Amino acid sequence: MNAAQRAELFSRLRAANPAPTTELEYGTTFQLLIAVILSAQATDKSVNLATRKLFADAPTPQAMLALGEQGLAEYINRIGLYPTKAKNIIATCRQLIECHAGEVPHSREALEALPGVGRKTANVVLNTAFGEASIAVDTHIFRVANRTKLAPGKTPLAVELKLLKSVPEEYKRDAHHWLILHGRYVCKARRPECWHCIIADLCAYKEKSELYKAPPR
Repeated sequence: MNAAQRAELFSRLRAANPAPTTELEYGTTFQLLIAVILSAQATDKSVNLATRKLFADAPTPQAMLALGEQGLAEYINRIGLYPTKAKNIIATCRQLIECHAGEVPHSREALEALPGVGRKTANVVLNTAFGEASIAVDTHIFRVANRTKLAPGKTPLAVELKLLKSVPEEYKRDAHHWLILHGRYVCKARRPECWHCIIADLCAYKEKSELYKAPPR
């Protein structure tokens, strides 16, 4: 995909959704961090169902730490990998209090030093909470970037670095959200819905011509 095509792709995505944001529900940067940790290998819907009560009862690192691992697990036990996530979140709350005065740090290095926080989670927080032009490559973005040939790569990091280099600057801040939402609702894993894709003519997906037909009634 050349520069003109990339610019056109993001121009269309912006026209369809001028102010994209995460579908995770949160009220503070701390709550966003916890929701993103919980969202690993889980749907945003399942995370939101758990965090509505969790954040009402334990909205701060101090309150969440007071729950302990077992207490926290009772709120999140319907989310995949919840025992490990509960352990990491309690440790993260403790570290936030002891090292950052209870605040979420605005630093990739400090974020990635928190238990349960990797590059993808740090990118989401830096982008959504702090307005940085970071791109968190999840399964949706990885799929869209490779199918369309927007930024093909064999690993999430390879795709991320290509996107950071090739996405036009004016679109970089919101590219993360546009691509996730496009992968979640249009360019789906099992059957991409090319028949109503607004960037189908720019896409290099080899099976697109067959999928571009309208779905059966």
